[in-house]
Amino acid sequence: MKTLIRNIGKLVGIVPEGTLRKEGVEMGKVETLDNAWLMTDGDKILSFGTGSHPGDGCITEDLLTIDAEGGYVMPSFCDSHSHIVYAGSRYGEFRDKIDGLTYEQIAARGGGILNSADLLHETSEEELFRQSLGRAVEVMYKGTGAMEIKSGYGLNTEDELKMLRVIRRLRASLPIEIRATFLGAHAVGRAYAGRQGEYVDMVCREMLPAVADQGLADFVDVFCDRGFFTPEETMQILDAAQVFGLRGKIHANELAVSGGVQAGVSRGALSVDHLEQTTDAEMKVLEGTDTMPVMLPGASFFSCLPYGRAKDFIRGGLGVALASDYNPGSSPSGDMRFIMALGCIQMKLTPEESFNACTLNGAYAMGISRLAGSVTPGKLANLIITEPLPDLAFIAYSHHTPFIKHLIVRGKQL
Repeated sequence: MKTLIRNIGKLVGIVPEGTLRKEGVEMGKVETLDNAWLMTDGDKILSFGTGSHPGDGCITEDLLTIDAEGGYVMPSFCDSHSHIVYAGSRYGEFRDKIDGLTYEQIAARGGGILNSADLLHETSEEELFRQSLGRAVEVMYKGTGAMEIKSGYGLNTEDELKMLRVIRRLRASLPIEIRATFLGAHAVGRAYAGRQGEYVDMVCREMLPAVADQGLADFVDVFCDRGFFTPEETMQILDAAQVFGLRGKIHANELAVSGGVQAGVSRGALSVDHLEQTTDAEMKVLEGTDTMPVMLPGASFFSCLPYGRAKDFIRGGLGVALASDYNPGSSPSGDMRFIMALGCIQMKLTPEESFNACTLNGAYAMGISRLAGSVTPGKLANLIITEPLPDLAFIAYSHHTPFIKHLIVRGKQL
């Protein structure tokens, strides 16, 4: 069925077919069309143009029409890094953070990721799905039309598979585009305390084959950072993953300059994520590669970490994606509009740079920019219709004023 969105004040995020990401000065450009219409056909964008409608020949009795009433129409947000499948919460650690404990101090005394692993182990798969579905629906209604979801709170084969099955159920239950990432190397499970090398071997020899055999993951991730996994261990896991055709997406440089960026690039990782502690050397190694730097300002905000050097990356000709890092310990929010605002307010990106980082480049960082992230004929009709806005900057400027009038996902109005 075709749908016509008419009376669009400004159509935002137009990208030519074949443009998969933006880098350097292109990050600061957002193509728009004033006084526009957009036509969908089924779940895809069919065409768009200026004026009140595409022409009398396209208007049929069964055509569904949506009046944008002068609002903007823009692509839905693409969140390329989240951990929304978890049990319970870690609100107790919120008090620890207020009292001044660092991420590493909380982890060292048995909290953090291991705390979430204990809760998840005790939670049934059905209850885990119920909790995770609620979070996924919440972010969908905040304007996210595509997201990547990681495992990593299982830390044993059975519980990692449980998490990945829940992600598969979310994908089947929701209209948004979802990608699954296996993150067995998020921390060393309690059963392997003091035996990190054995745990890495178990990830490679037991977990990965089981994940691949059941077709549960699109990507493989490793937390390559101080106190977690080394670059050598990271490359070992990525090499094992490549045997099963699984590409890497790396946690790197959140807590220290870890070598994780270099390890990820050396193994052709699709993205290297976090990057709160990044030097010129990391920027240099990313030049000319297919690897997308992904920064997570929600984690910087909640955990009082430095913000990534996104502006320096862009000035150096690189692209940047921004993602939520939605997780119970260091970024308990999946509001991508707030992430866009943090990109502007704390990272000094222009609204255009932050918009591109949250849409097209986010789609690239989860391998779906041929499918989502821009207004392009043939891409998924995952769209936000806003209230009338004075400027694109208003979305980030007034970041908690309601701005969504209608949501279109796969061509259907929610």
